[in-house]
Amino acid sequence: MEKYIMALDAGTTSNRCIIFDKNAQIISMAQKEFTQYFPKPGWVEHDAMEIWSTQFSVCVEAMAKVGIEADQIAAIGITNQRETTIVWDKKTGEPVYNAIVWQCRRTADLADSLKASGYEDMIRKKTGLIIDPYFSATKIRWILDHIDRGQERAERGDLLFGTVDTWLIWKLSKGRPFVTDYSNASRTMLYNIHELDWDDDILEILNIPKIMLPQVSDSSAILALTDKSYFGKEIIIGGVAGDQQAALFGQGCFNQGDAKNTYGTGAFLLMNTGDKAVDSKSGLVTTIGWGIDGKVTYALEGSIFCAGSAVQWLRDGIRIVDSAEDTAYMAQRVDDTGGCYFVPAFTGLGAPYWDPYARGTLVGITRGTNKYHIVRAVLESEAYLSNDVLNAMVKDSGIGLRSLKVDGGGSANDFLMQFQADISKVKVQRPKLLETTALGAAYLAGLRVGFWDKIERDSDRTFSPQMEESEREQKIKTWQRAVKRSLQWNMD
Repeated sequence: MEKYIMALDAGTTSNRCIIFDKNAQIISMAQKEFTQYFPKPGWVEHDAMEIWSTQFSVCVEAMAKVGIEADQIAAIGITNQRETTIVWDKKTGEPVYNAIVWQCRRTADLADSLKASGYEDMIRKKTGLIIDPYFSATKIRWILDHIDRGQERAERGDLLFGTVDTWLIWKLSKGRPFVTDYSNASRTMLYNIHELDWDDDILEILNIPKIMLPQVSDSSAILALTDKSYFGKEIIIGGVAGDQQAALFGQGCFNQGDAKNTYGTGAFLLMNTGDKAVDSKSGLVTTIGWGIDGKVTYALEGSIFCAGSAVQWLRDGIRIVDSAEDTAYMAQRVDDTGGCYFVPAFTGLGAPYWDPYARGTLVGITRGTNKYHIVRAVLESEAYLSNDVLNAMVKDSGIGLRSLKVDGGGSANDFLMQFQADISKVKVQRPKLLETTALGAAYLAGLRVGFWDKIERDSDRTFSPQMEESEREQKIKTWQRAVKRSLQWNMD
């Protein structure tokens, strides 16, 4: 009987189920969007029960499409939107409040008060994270403060907290294990990534009872069995990782210095730093990549706020391209940008600059500047910002960059990939299968149950550096001048 691995990809706007065969090829996929709630400006919520129902329904749909029975699923792997916070009643299994999404900024004041109280350095050293509403910790505190007898119920052990992975495992197993993995725990701002335990000092500062936190497991482990009422048979849940860490694993970044970049609306870069948790001095986040056989692999992470959204601006904002696919052709209609540089700081700059007051800047325009120069400058900006993060990773870690593996929509742009290779002086490898996040979860599960004994990733294309060093240095120098023009622009 043919066996398969099922990957649950629990995203921010939709849930997917992808079924992989022994050759890591997709044989079936189903996807369903769920509702986004915006109760106030800057607030973002999901209905946790809708997350569960849509995720389960796409599992059933993906299996039905190809006529697969439960006993043909060797294991399930889960990857999920990170930091999103769910608190539910242990007895009823019902959420006590909507899921507060990673994008939600409602706890900014609490984050600011933690900084003002002098906790920033301590929390960063313990968790690898900066104090920010982005992470789960302040969201938990908010929920406990805004539901009836929240603190009392939590201290009594009646309330449970989980990120989306924990919630899905709880629902699929009908509450038998209460568990998360190292990668997701490391995104809560409550987990000591060095001691590998929930941190008592931070829990005390935020008055969060430890009893409401899940057990932390390896990312590749038999975490649970699905209840047989769902699929007619118990299925092993054998792998879990947060989405960006799953993509790092799915890209085969198993060695120190391996890095990946996901070119989406923004861009997420992660670099494997091995068994060493690097304390970043350059505005990067230190995180756990995954845990296997009790051994943790660490990573540095840098987030770029604006990547593909700059191309959307070309299309929808100033309307000088008809589609994102046209940009590669248009960029190559000219030999260079004609001295024009674009800094895509529409909502400030993320790593490594962290300037919320920076704004989008187009500099070096002359009478000879045309739309092709501008399109090229926008594409090049994605590579420049990515290079800035990569340089910060190398500087912080002291580890040389081995390769850059790429995925996401922007990685299909051959011009951008070649320019990335040129400006970063590194080989850029694009895989044949771009579904690296779901594949990473599938690999974690499949390796645990012996479905695969090793992982091999086939490149669709490798882009090698071709630019002269003198030209590269001059371009980077001018880029840095352009960035300086954008910084602090929106200050009063």
